Amino acid sequence: MINPMETRCAVCHGDMGRGHATFTAECSHSFHLRCVHHQIACPLCFTPWRDVPGVAPARDLLFRDDEPLEPQPAAAATETTTAGGGVMSITTHCEYPAIAKDASRDGFAVLVHAKAPALAPAAAKAARAPLDLVMVLDVSGSMGGRKLALLKQAVGFVVDKLGPHDRLSLVSFSCDARRLTRLTRMSDAGRASTERTVESLAAGGGTNIKEGLREAAKVIDGRRYRNAVTGVILLSDGQDNYTLSSRFYNQDVATDYSVLVPPSLIRTGDGSSPPIHTFGFGTDHDSAAMHTIAEATGGTFAFIENEAVIQDSFAQCIGGLLSVAAQEARVAVECVCPGVRLRSIKSGRYKSRVDADGGAAAVEVGELYADEERRFLLLVDVPTAGATDDVTSLMKVSCTYRDVATGQSVDVAGEDVAVKRPVEAPEAEPDVEVERERLRVQAAEDIAAARAAAERGEHAEASEMLSRRRMALRRSPLGASGDAGCAELAAELGKLSERVGDRREYDLSGRASLLCGMSAHSQQRTSVKVGRARYATPAMRKMVALSVKTREQQQQQQQAQAQPSPPSRTTMPPPPPPSTATPALAKNLVRRYHRFLRLK
Repeated sequence: MINPMETRCAVCHGDMGRGHATFTAECSHSFHLRCVHHQIACPLCFTPWRDVPGVAPARDLLFRDDEPLEPQPAAAATETTTAGGGVMSITTHCEYPAIAKDASRDGFAVLVHAKAPALAPAAAKAARAPLDLVMVLDVSGSMGGRKLALLKQAVGFVVDKLGPHDRLSLVSFSCDARRLTRLTRMSDAGRASTERTVESLAAGGGTNIKEGLREAAKVIDGRRYRNAVTGVILLSDGQDNYTLSSRFYNQDVATDYSVLVPPSLIRTGDGSSPPIHTFGFGTDHDSAAMHTIAEATGGTFAFIENEAVIQDSFAQCIGGLLSVAAQEARVAVECVCPGVRLRSIKSGRYKSRVDADGGAAAVEVGELYADEERRFLLLVDVPTAGATDDVTSLMKVSCTYRDVATGQSVDVAGEDVAVKRPVEAPEAEPDVEVERERLRVQAAEDIAAARAAAERGEHAEASEMLSRRRMALRRSPLGASGDAGCAELAAELGKLSERVGDRREYDLSGRASLLCGMSAHSQQRTSVKVGRARYATPAMRKMVALSVKTREQQQQQQQAQAQPSPPSRTTMPPPPPPSTATPALAKNLVRRYHRFLRLK
């Protein structure tokens, strides 16, 4: 029975009256069953439960009703080669072109630059890899009104841009989660059905992110057919108050946000799990949770501070997913000259390995969009050269990947990396590309350090840390020369510094902004549409431009409909011919006709 004093659920604060399934634990606290199913401890007193509230076993069954794939035209097999048969390019840059013969260098910087092939110039919808997409949408009570209207508009844009070979499934969540549509091809019929489902979305209830992702995992794992590319989009404007409910009652307990991610969606490195691209909508979302979900799955985290541009943010993400050119990409490095040893690799979030003897290394790059670039800074120990050595060969660089359009494995060999060894090396400025990447890596490291300081409550130190890095950027030779990349990075640091200076501003937007920047820099992939958007590819920019144009047209239509219509003017027919009207009638009609003209 429910304790008379406990008339509201302690999790969602909803009424515990008749008509609601309830659960009373051994500790005597009572809740809605939907609010605590699968939990193992009381969210109020943290007492472990012997009887875990659950749901029917059928809820754990995978969805195995995805719509079959439609065979692509035979001609597509020859048209889908990226860039008309182009391959990924591998280039390298040494910190300096020469090192004196009798000198050695520890931590000599070598930049490895990989760029994915471009899409074919005449790329049609069938000339790219088709996509399986699951969109997990927050429809809790806080999403009501304008937010829900903007969400519907944004999802509608995504539906419109998917092709007949792409498949989409919609999942909504609030207190619980529902799969709204099976994984459906976006044919004319599939698109129309999905659009009707989007329009039927209604807001209400709490926020159960874990259950939403569980439904998405059931869609992904249960597929009978699989498209070449898979992705998940998660949007939420609030904080999970079911799985993470204990966080709000005991702030001293470290929150393990990874429990929100189903095991089958956690990134394992073999490319089998899809990335979850998370979108924090507005300033009340849990940015730490959304960032952790993205990090655990290889996705990006975007902070949508201006709610009106949610469609542009979705467009940028979709522009990338619809232009995947390479998967399972791997960059390998092998030292050539005896004595040359790799010390470390600045690879951000990408898993890298350096052999114990420093003779070889590799970076697991994974999936790349068309025209997307990755830069990795290698620090190498270079020994002195022999008296007769004019050049020291440092390393060989190569790359392997799977071409998504053809399914074929591709091997690419880069140029051998070498440095000249004159008797005396002339003074020279460091290579521009190497220096630009070094400055970016340093800035990214300071952003992560500032976030850690702010979480400790040291907001002044966090702000000062970012300000110092900003000034160092501007004073560097590259920054002083007016380099656009340095200027953009300095501006980013300046904005972040302003948002971490005090606790209120940090909680409102600073934490989300820092995590968004960390997400972008750690994997060199843009996560939110801000101006030109660092790391954005041509396909992503094109999709954003289409979104902006669509939004402007919709706004113009709404403004036109909102304006009051001018008073209608009745059209007065001309008087009948004299031959068919009596003189009195003709005179009367003429008088009325002239009165009508005066009114006009």
